[in-house]
Amino acid sequence: MEYRKLGSIDLELSTIAYGAFAIGGTMWGGNEKKDSIESIKASIDNGVTSIDTAPFYGFGLSEEMIGEAIKDYDRTKIQLLTKFGLVWDGSNQGKGEFFFNSEKAGKSLPIYKYASKENVIKEVEESLMRLQTDYIDLLQIHWPDSTTPISETMEAFEILLKQGKIRAAGVSNYNISQVIEASKNVNISSNQIGYSMLNRGIENDLIPYALENNLGIIVYSPMERGLLAGNYFKKGKLKDDDHRNEYFQQFDMSKVKTFLDAITPLALDKGATLSQLVLRWTSLQPAITIVLAGARNANQAIANAKAIDIDLNTEEIRFINTELLKI
Repeated sequence: MEYRKLGSIDLELSTIAYGAFAIGGTMWGGNEKKDSIESIKASIDNGVTSIDTAPFYGFGLSEEMIGEAIKDYDRTKIQLLTKFGLVWDGSNQGKGEFFFNSEKAGKSLPIYKYASKENVIKEVEESLMRLQTDYIDLLQIHWPDSTTPISETMEAFEILLKQGKIRAAGVSNYNISQVIEASKNVNISSNQIGYSMLNRGIENDLIPYALENNLGIIVYSPMERGLLAGNYFKKGKLKDDDHRNEYFQQFDMSKVKTFLDAITPLALDKGATLSQLVLRWTSLQPAITIVLAGARNANQAIANAKAIDIDLNTEEIRFINTELLKI
């Protein structure tokens, strides 16, 4: 495994990090608890020391399973990354910015973006309990909240840093102006943002900014929620409650399939799967510090970790990039 420093702070993360959205079950059609916990342990056993989660993932379930899974490991050698700012339990008392309607136990549940100082501190205490730890390595705001001044949210970060309850502050889904505003108050270590072979918009602005200002970039959905793994084109059927049925409609699926067919021989030549090739390509892009990869079981987790072992030379990366231009 490779390990990289995040921004300008003394916090080193595994280049491939465990993304814990899917194991929470929310919007992903569910997952077996035993398989989820084994996937976390398998990741750690194979060098993936960084685990990214959020209270919203399974409405606390993801954090709880992580807390259970890491009990037998040296906590100082594991980096826990979590978030705040998506509220579903009504504790915001009507405040914040409505985001979307989710579902819990068969009932519609409104989700709000809410990042007031009081709520941030409250959510961190709840996360610490679920994760069974006394500190969080990297705390991130999940989504910008237009109803709360960024300076107020950053004030909460300052308090938590002084208390030692978090080691570093990060943002997620922020644009450059929001990152600049947040950085006036707190040393922002990273921005977690969506990026993949099919979603490269940040290369136009955020990537150059990150390179110039030593901002860590943590990317989610590098596999485009499994599409780039290629299995969808073999099976083509997801559970009815899987959000990807709608999500995949944004892509020209015939062009995506043609692209995957084109790079499959390269993956085979490397003794790798498509997923591993895609993860490694992503990790080698400019300014990309950490790549999040989800896993529903131990085998998937081990495969994700081993993606870092793939050696891609300049010519091979150029070949992939040329094929991408055809999508």
